[in-house]
Amino acid sequence: MEHSGTLPALDADQPLSLRVDGHEVAHYVWHSDLPASTAPRPYLHPVRTHAGTTVTDVRPHSHTHQLGISIAAPDIGGRNFWGGRTFVAGHGPAWLDDHGAQHHRRWLHHTESELAHTLDWVDRDGAALLSEQRTVTCRPLTPDAWTLAVQTRLANATDRPLTIRSPAALGRVGAGYGGFFWRGPAITGPVHVQSPAGTGVRAVHGTTAPWLTVSGTSGDAPWTMLFAPADTTTAHDRWFVRARDYLGVGSSLTWDRPLVLAPGEHLQRHILAVVADGILTQDAAAALADAARPPA
Repeated sequence: MEHSGTLPALDADQPLSLRVDGHEVAHYVWHSDLPASTAPRPYLHPVRTHAGTTVTDVRPHSHTHQLGISIAAPDIGGRNFWGGRTFVAGHGPAWLDDHGAQHHRRWLHHTESELAHTLDWVDRDGAALLSEQRTVTCRPLTPDAWTLAVQTRLANATDRPLTIRSPAALGRVGAGYGGFFWRGPAITGPVHVQSPAGTGVRAVHGTTAPWLTVSGTSGDAPWTMLFAPADTTTAHDRWFVRARDYLGVGSSLTWDRPLVLAPGEHLQRHILAVVADGILTQDAAAALADAARPPA
């Protein structure tokens, strides 16, 4: 989304505030001094419900490379843009000096409820592997819920085919993560996971369900995160769901087969995250998923 005028300068040391109906609901950290081992990248944190409950975590004790809501990938052209250890076929996770980073390049648009910018995904030597255009939009939905939309266009910036893999493609069964990823907060009490595919992580993980929810309670405040694809291409991506050791949901760019981009070729994805107060029933979740999707 291009902007015809001159955009006001932003302080690189300060996150960009995002608002719904005048109320701050999220911060977009577009520049940070993170260790190389985290695969530094822009991320959303904190993300809050209308009532002010935080529904993201950043650099937690478990998996310190997980950053709120971000776009990350464990293996792009043999480089780790996920952070943490790299999965090595026949060996397992290992600490390697192979981490990439995402660098902000240019703002295209920013308002109190929407931002768009371009980024470069670079290896440790600064060579760009991917160029990206990303849009993040916050929209009102109901008195108790709002919608976060994340759109990305990733293009091969090299002069050779570029392979995108998950650890599942290298033999780690079920580890098909890579793409949009949400790291949930610490909770008190049980976690509820549901979708049209069933109830519980086992029923949802690895499926292409049209929506899924994760519900929990932080302190005394119940909340629900609902995730849904916003276009037919994204609807073919499988869900990665984790609720043991930590809360995490991802929409996977590729599951157990490599995805190869030719030079100049691109891919696009569009994910919706509905941020709601309270524990949603299945019927209420289905209704919110329908209401959040853009018109066909």
